[in-house]
Amino acid sequence: MKIRIDEKFKSLIPPLAADELLQLEKNIIADGCREPLTIWGDILIDGHNRFAICEKHGIPFGTFALSFDNREAAEDWIDRNQLGRRNLAPDQWNLIMGRVYNREKKTKSDNLKQNSPKYQNDTSDGSEKTLTPDQISLERGKIYNRQKQTTAEKVGKDFGVSQITVKRAGKFADAVEEIKKFDPDIEKKIIAKQAPPKAAIVKAAELLETHPEKATSILTGEKKAADVIREIKKETVIEKLENIETKKAKAVEGVFDVIVIDPPWKMEKIGRDCRENQTDFDYPTMTPEELTRMKIPAADSCHIWVWATHKHLPLAIDLIGRWGLKYVCTFVWHKPGGFQPFGLPQYNCEFALYCRKGSPEFTDLKAFNLCFNAPRGKHSEKPEEFYDMVRRVTAGRRLDMFNRRVIDGFETWGKEAK
Repeated sequence: MKIRIDEKFKSLIPPLAADELLQLEKNIIADGCREPLTIWGDILIDGHNRFAICEKHGIPFGTFALSFDNREAAEDWIDRNQLGRRNLAPDQWNLIMGRVYNREKKTKSDNLKQNSPKYQNDTSDGSEKTLTPDQISLERGKIYNRQKQTTAEKVGKDFGVSQITVKRAGKFADAVEEIKKFDPDIEKKIIAKQAPPKAAIVKAAELLETHPEKATSILTGEKKAADVIREIKKETVIEKLENIETKKAKAVEGVFDVIVIDPPWKMEKIGRDCRENQTDFDYPTMTPEELTRMKIPAADSCHIWVWATHKHLPLAIDLIGRWGLKYVCTFVWHKPGGFQPFGLPQYNCEFALYCRKGSPEFTDLKAFNLCFNAPRGKHSEKPEEFYDMVRRVTAGRRLDMFNRRVIDGFETWGKEAK
């Protein structure tokens, strides 16, 4: 008989590796085609490699006929048959399993529609009633609940995997269908092990409508899905916080998205470091009580850094709580040299306690470390490296409180800032 090759059916079957195909050819030449080819009418359903080898060498073969109601049923048989192969790569397996699951869901949904109440007197118990639309929906729900076993549970039992695995495979198969709009050959590439990883395909499908360029960069391998996700998150945060109208509103309210505070602690210099007749610092300071009463002009979601020296670290932590902020972690400025009290280590670092109000988000997490090196500046002057970091990882309206100089990208509260 004349056997027809259906390209759609053939594309569903993962190809053999070159060495596997060569070994199959050697076996058939030596022993003949021992397994019959599976056909539907005159269409080949299974055995494409064996058929091609037999045709090439003029080797006779047998056939085994199956009957299907439609093409979809034939495709489902092909997929289920392929799931029994041992040489499927994980993404090949997930795609095929996903197709089986999604077909099963569709069939169950169609059956539910056919068997659900269509008329006002068609109830689950067969009694005559006049039903409202809401009651009809309730009756449909009762029918669905009688089919309690979920599709994922059924398919999972068929192939010995969990419901979660089946559902994830279904999501992957759906993603492949979406990607076909961009790349019609994506399914063939997965079957041939030439496509991006499963997770990348799923993420690209999610982004096709809203961020088509970024979806394309994932599918072409230009960027990793994780990097694209970070980019989108960063853009979203920046767009929200840098919106001109949002900034104007916060300016009117007098609040900020990012605040750096260098509290003017009340402290005295050690005598040997003072000029004659001088024991106090020569810039304005505030007592702990004054600092406690100070209102922090933070927006509902705000990043806040509070600078502290070793001596004032306990007070800084206490202030954070009194200001109603949540302490998160401590940044450490490692600086060259520093004061060394008698009998103690050299104080060659300072602290910037990071806390927050609400749930602010960072725009960049790369090379974002708690410890950083930076040179010392003038007395009480904080390093530019710190502000570079803050500008890079945050967005929105920024305030630098009590600084002694103007900082680019920050509004400044400070009597001596210039």
